Amino acid sequence: MEIKHVAGANRGKVFLYALSTCGWCRKTKALLNELGIEYSYVDVDLVPAAEEDKVTEMVKRWNPQASFPTIVINDRTPVIGFQPDKLKKELGL
Repeated sequence: MEIKHVAGANRGKVFLYALSTCGWCRKTKALLNELGIEYSYVDVDLVPAAEEDKVTEMVKRWNPQASFPTIVINDRTPVIGFQPDKLKKELGL
């Protein structure tokens, strides 16, 4: 699985599960970039077939519906969907 990293201000561990074709996922990435937040992400639809089940289970751990985007902050707080206000609050902004 290829995890991509985006440099920025460290506001804790921010991990984004996204789809490369998802408009809300693109908006979430754009928001994190605009805020200058350091984060890592994986485009779930681009993982090798052999890893699909593993990645899907990782997403379902935080979001049983496995919808996108799913953002996990500090390995404990999920933000499901494009929710700019909630995401900013969880990042302490």
